[in-house]
Amino acid sequence: MSHILRKHRAAALVGAAILAGAACLPLTINASNASAAPADAGGVLAASGSFASIVDADKPAVVTITTTVKATDVSADEQDSPMDEQFRQFFEDQGIPLPRQAPKNRPSQQAMALGSGFIISPDGVIVTNNHVIDNAVDIKVTLDDGTELPAKLIGTDPKSDVAVVKIEAGKPLQTIAWGDSDKLKLGDQILAIGNPFGIGTTVTAGIVSARGRDLHSGPYDDFIQIDAPINHGNSGGPLVDRSGNVVGINTAIYSPNGGSVGVGFAIPSDEAKAIVAKLQKDGSIDHGYLGVQIQPVTKDVADAVGLDKSGGALVAAVTADTPAAHAGVKPGDIVTSVGGQTVKTPKDLSRLVADLSPGAKKSLGIWRDGKAIDLNVTVGGNEDGQKQAAAESPDSKGESSGQPSLGIGLAELTPDMRQQLNLPRAVSGAVVASVDPDKSAAAAGIQAGDVIVSVNDRPVHNSRDVKTAIAEAGKSGRKSVLLLVERDGSKTFVAVPFAAA
Repeated sequence: MSHILRKHRAAALVGAAILAGAACLPLTINASNASAAPADAGGVLAASGSFASIVDADKPAVVTITTTVKATDVSADEQDSPMDEQFRQFFEDQGIPLPRQAPKNRPSQQAMALGSGFIISPDGVIVTNNHVIDNAVDIKVTLDDGTELPAKLIGTDPKSDVAVVKIEAGKPLQTIAWGDSDKLKLGDQILAIGNPFGIGTTVTAGIVSARGRDLHSGPYDDFIQIDAPINHGNSGGPLVDRSGNVVGINTAIYSPNGGSVGVGFAIPSDEAKAIVAKLQKDGSIDHGYLGVQIQPVTKDVADAVGLDKSGGALVAAVTADTPAAHAGVKPGDIVTSVGGQTVKTPKDLSRLVADLSPGAKKSLGIWRDGKAIDLNVTVGGNEDGQKQAAAESPDSKGESSGQPSLGIGLAELTPDMRQQLNLPRAVSGAVVASVDPDKSAAAAGIQAGDVIVSVNDRPVHNSRDVKTAIAEAGKSGRKSVLLLVERDGSKTFVAVPFAAA
């Protein structure tokens, strides 16, 4: 009754229970060699309206992956995994409350879990999701003809949720070719092939519902949303286009009831293909990191800092003793490029940094104090998975404004106020004492209790500093003012338009 949007981890059944399968998208997958998927398959489909030729070519390359895991591991994943919470947050941010699944008591023994995968080389290299084989003590692959073989883990990348395993079949196997996910458009037909609920290979059809979905699960979030029915057991299976090529790896679903409701997500093939190549070569991927918290550059932010147009990633905070700190990156900087590649959004920065190898030396394009500068940075490693540059959406309620003309009243940061707000001694600024609900500060999300610590990158120590800095920004012709606000122990930038004041 209560499956929330869950990253389709192999759903495990204890003992001899029927395999419930990794929660994933069922796909029609390209299961043959590049040559086995005829170039005119799309033309056949358009002429006949049937997917049969694609299924015939691809189905032999789709496999079922069965793993043995510790029952305690599976129970924890099914009850309330970090991925569940990320998906829950994504949908609740959209105003869609999700029911929580009641904890299940499972015996402390080994359990079986089920997922899907697809063969990409005749010698038995198979692509699947990391969550399908995560914590597995034994991995078995069942081919389309029923042959069951032991599999060896080649490599995994939890951040992208991609894994590679290999089997020795003693003969060349049919494969499926990678397609070009960048060419997918909304409304394009797609197929999904996998083994939902362990009932056997199943093909479902649908369309591309949306592109670029960010579920806040990592730097590589750029999911393809589809409406093809997918269920537990389809995780790791291929998403196939009308030419029979893999354009995605089915990975996650939104489900308030445990079954498909037509909202599924796949990892784009253009992203997965590069990751798979690295895993085949090295077995793992050490992603780069900078050590910054970033947020979008809105039009108001751009106006406040003198940029001609919005774009880039606004640095809200820099972690001490990180590559960004060593390079001289400061809060208030706007990162516009990495190694010559343009940064249009925070997600661009996250992705570019994640793709870099630790130790790489790159130039960061920075907008600071009304002019462009370059900083040289040596990219760091990401062993613990916590330091990676990530596009964090600031809490709109944590943003603030400046002076009474913007619709707020200011108060001094007294010792009593500092204690009440639990502020460290190092924090200085002015407290927002009141907010006019009809003014621009309220529209920007400012709340009473917010502490303004800088205005247009200029540190402020009291209410007078705040008012002076805002007045100077207005006199300079700026259309908005950029405030750095502290709330509940975190900082975020907020641009407040003068016109709306």
